[in-house]
Amino acid sequence: MGSVAETQRTLYPYVTGSSVVAIKYKDGILMAADMGGSYGSTLRYKSIERLKPIGKHSLLGASGEISDFQEILRYLDELILYDNMWDDGNSLGPKEVHNYLTQVMYNRRNKFNPLWNSLVLGGVKNGQKYLGTVNMIGINYEDNHVATGLGNHLARPILRDEWHENLTFEDAVKLLEKCMRVLLYRDRSAVNKIQISKITEEGATLFPPFSLKTNWEFSAFRNPTAGAEGSW
Repeated sequence: MGSVAETQRTLYPYVTGSSVVAIKYKDGILMAADMGGSYGSTLRYKSIERLKPIGKHSLLGASGEISDFQEILRYLDELILYDNMWDDGNSLGPKEVHNYLTQVMYNRRNKFNPLWNSLVLGGVKNGQKYLGTVNMIGINYEDNHVATGLGNHLARPILRDEWHENLTFEDAVKLLEKCMRVLLYRDRSAVNKIQISKITEEGATLFPPFSLKTNWEFSAFRNPTAGAEGSW
């Protein structure tokens, strides 16, 4: 008798991306992520795009396992294609796509074979801005600003202090750059190659990658163990 292959499950992620930060601003949604891909603790890849337009009205960002993110994009391609085949003059908005992703993530969690990602979904349809997130076990919420990974701990306090609903595009970019700079300083998986994307009523725009201006001359950076018990 031939051997029967055992059912396989993802026990841990292999190549992962770090935080995604997104905010609402006056005209739409702005999202930022770096382009690093970590193989374990090794920063193996430096040009991975983790922000993708979905259909006409939505923008998706992902932390976590890159191959699972590619699988999610395949699901969404099928969803958008099926929606377009109706040719009824309507198209899926960001709220519908977010609800779909929530069901996909929760369904895979119930099969004990989760997609190892935290997702951010934003968009604009009929003048209404929408921004939400969902994690690998289906926990989801909607807010004026969201973040995944360490961004949830380091960037959101900054956003709670400085975000307001009438942010211009320029001010919103500066606020996201401030958040990404803090993450670059504190997150070992972050790289200094940032991509920012926006989505408005006119559609999604992905801007070219850029590097942040940084300052590593702070005394805590120059001698991080100074004063620590047992340090030289």
